[in-house]
Amino acid sequence: MRRLFRIYLEKPELAGVALLFVLTVVFEIRSDGVFLSAENLRGMLGLLPEVGLVSIGVTILMICGEFDLSVGSMFALMPVCIALMTNAGVPFIPAMLLGLVIAAGVGFANGFITLTFNIPSFITTLGMLFIVRSLAVVLTGGFPPLLSSDLPTGVFTQFVGPGGMIRASFIWFVIIALIAAATLGGSNFGNWIRATGGFFDAAAAMGVPVRRVKMTCFVMCSMLAGFGGTIQVFRLGAPLPSIGEGLELQAVAAAVIGGTALMGGIGTVFGAIVGALLIRVIDNGLVLSQVDANWFKCAVGGLTIFAVVANSWLRRTARRIKVEA
Repeated sequence: MRRLFRIYLEKPELAGVALLFVLTVVFEIRSDGVFLSAENLRGMLGLLPEVGLVSIGVTILMICGEFDLSVGSMFALMPVCIALMTNAGVPFIPAMLLGLVIAAGVGFANGFITLTFNIPSFITTLGMLFIVRSLAVVLTGGFPPLLSSDLPTGVFTQFVGPGGMIRASFIWFVIIALIAAATLGGSNFGNWIRATGGFFDAAAAMGVPVRRVKMTCFVMCSMLAGFGGTIQVFRLGAPLPSIGEGLELQAVAAAVIGGTALMGGIGTVFGAIVGALLIRVIDNGLVLSQVDANWFKCAVGGLTIFAVVANSWLRRTARRIKVEA
């Protein structure tokens, strides 16, 4: 038993993996074998990068001890800006880079306001959520601008691999996830992120540039959100100013379900991916099981609460066992 608790404390995302396995079996049975069909898996994997990228960014920021509730709005603003720039004659690659710069600027603003005025990031980014969403609506006049058919969006949307099993966006997602995981788990900067989130005062006393670390995480989170939204817009073919509404809550839920601690210092990129995949599995599985789709939010909410309660209980129990030993 003690060994199991030790493994859990080292790998909290394993609980999400176990739940993912259970739900896969349940939905496969309930859907009469459709859930694990090649066509359905291709659909789920095609949607995973959009939510997964946002979840990775939110997870890294939460590990650093902060929140960003504006990611859903940033999910819409960056592709809207890219569409408007390309329609104005800006080449595709410069437009993409400028879009990332805009996303980075929003992330920088979130970090600067939070750290300079020493206010909770929850409040800062809640305000930014409304500001950025309003900008997306104002810039488009409430109507999605046309997305030129000449843009090389196939680099994100076309199906590749054996039998066209996956979208190109999934490859981008895997590359970014591997870079983020390597940074968080195998670099000094990753150690600084964990130290800043879990032991802020001690990290600052040891010379860790805690302010710079938090600013960088805010910028990364916003850029990943904008990039994820751009991928979705290229897939849909329309930069809707309303996309991403409620996505910030799904991203936080994915992070928590994947084992990220609300107080910071604990979490992994792999856990964020597991959490995002669980949300996609629940969404898809309920539909295939012919369950009312309105139960989706109920399921995600219940799973989030369960994950927080279970994580808290298991950590308290593990500490008690360690003290008794």
